[in-house]
Amino acid sequence: MKKFILSFFCVIGGLLVGSIVLKLSGISPTEAYQVMWNGAFTKPSYIAYIIIRSTPLILTGLSVAFAFRTGLFNIGSEGQFIMGALSAALCGYFFNFNPWIQIPLILMLSVFIASLYGGLAGLLKARFGVHEVISTIMLNWIALYLSNTIVMLEGFHKPNTETSQFISQSSSIAILENWKTSEAGIAWLASHPMLSDFMRPSINVAIVLALLATFFIWLILNRTSFGFKLKAVGQSLEAARYAGINVNKKMTYSMMIAGGLSGLAGATHVMGVSKNIAILAAHEGYGFDGIAVSLIGANSPFGVLISGFFLGTLKYSGQKIQSALEAPSEVISIMIGAIIFFIAIPSLFEPLYEKFFSVGRKRE
Repeated sequence: MKKFILSFFCVIGGLLVGSIVLKLSGISPTEAYQVMWNGAFTKPSYIAYIIIRSTPLILTGLSVAFAFRTGLFNIGSEGQFIMGALSAALCGYFFNFNPWIQIPLILMLSVFIASLYGGLAGLLKARFGVHEVISTIMLNWIALYLSNTIVMLEGFHKPNTETSQFISQSSSIAILENWKTSEAGIAWLASHPMLSDFMRPSINVAIVLALLATFFIWLILNRTSFGFKLKAVGQSLEAARYAGINVNKKMTYSMMIAGGLSGLAGATHVMGVSKNIAILAAHEGYGFDGIAVSLIGANSPFGVLISGFFLGTLKYSGQKIQSALEAPSEVISIMIGAIIFFIAIPSLFEPLYEKFFSVGRKRE
């Protein structure tokens, strides 16, 4: 509980830093935050966009948090995300089975390939002592350039573009995608304006998978002997070895699970939102944002769920202040950076916690 309360103070501190930056830019913080609020919660479609924006952040946040809880620092979530997206794009284009076969098959293959990619970092640490921060940073760049190379391959590359071919219709996880454009769908949505507005974005089942993943990660960490052993390795390698736990194997398994979660984020992003992949000059940032989500959520599965929605809301609504008030777009990044800065030094907010939340304990 203390970690969540301190995270809340850190968020407030980040918003205050954002207010200062806005004020220095000649923009009223009150007006800016009002624009952000209206741009996030006043229309059903805004909420739908936030859900779409938040889903990959939740999954990559879970990936980083799971590794943290088991004593590993997964900087490679970005590369694992790319591997999941690349696998989904390839399978989604070259496979064309019945959707009931196609969709589970692509998801399983994408998660499996990304988990192997994540497990490679765990194996390098377990067998050769290579620190996971170093190996995952390198693996991020390998994934990026591998993806760019494969996008340009003949037969997969879309002519006269810098993108791959689109995945087949049977690979899409968008909800009621064809029905919305049918006569029956158009007529029904016309008589239900709120639902019509909510379904205007390409809402998809990825959020359901993210919610299920959150529950299962919580279950593994808190209700299984496997999770207990993983956390034991994270707490103390020597104590875990003394207790008879195969430390090397558990480190590899931990990074495989973390990689699979990031791969699921990449796969669902392709299958539900982008429908293809493009040549990238730099990382898109979903994996790196997952580090922020994990830290704000105190490395707890349900904390990650909340912080993922918070960061998704912040990023989506933050776009509105640029168009409405001509505010610098970097303000949101500054806010997020300030929040992470405060989380790195929680002692700044210890006096506030002691003052407001330790009174009852002191009386006892």
